[in-house]
Amino acid sequence: MRVLLVEDERRVASFIARALRENAYAVDVAETGEAGLEMARSSSYDAILLDIRLPGLSGLEVCRKLREAEVETPILMLTARGLVEERVEGLDAGADDYLAKPFALAELLARLRALMRRNLGRSGAKLRYADLEVDRHRRRVLRNGSPILLTSKEFALLEFLMLRAPEIITRSEIVEHVWDCHFDSTSNLVEVYINRLRQKIDHDQPHKLIRTVRGVGYSLRLEA
Repeated sequence: MRVLLVEDERRVASFIARALRENAYAVDVAETGEAGLEMARSSSYDAILLDIRLPGLSGLEVCRKLREAEVETPILMLTARGLVEERVEGLDAGADDYLAKPFALAELLARLRALMRRNLGRSGAKLRYADLEVDRHRRRVLRNGSPILLTSKEFALLEFLMLRAPEIITRSEIVEHVWDCHFDSTSNLVEVYINRLRQKIDHDQPHKLIRTVRGVGYSLRLEA
């Protein structure tokens, strides 16, 4: 899951980003409303954490502009404690939820999980292709009824392949969805993780699912 954090206080942003990464999220950080707006418009995110008080373009304005541009990514607004007006304005601007500062990290993570669960409705909490099943709520994977243990990054990669199966997905699309904007384009991490998934998903299976389309990308596809 990829998250955009828009927060101008560097210490706060660093703390939140580190916590999210430790919980298997890919995180991009913007320090201004203008930067956050541009990143949210140009990249695909599973959720946006948006501070309401930003220099220049405020969080409220960013939220309004995103909704006007029909960006439907769930937005969690970070507001000052006790200012009910800010919370109301944030929700009216199109935010999905709000969290008052200072907040407990556990509550932030819980609110983020809840937002993403509500957003799963479009594609479903359980993904199935052939004899492979992914439970996105419980983060559980089964193949032919047998559990498969995946790391958080392996799970994110498989989830993306499942969402698009049996389409071919380019390497750049995988990088954009599963890793953050600081990904080294010369790295072979995508290939490494595809191979790890193959070992866990396809090993000893009569029908292979993970395909490499040379010069194009990868797909989850059952060959006839």
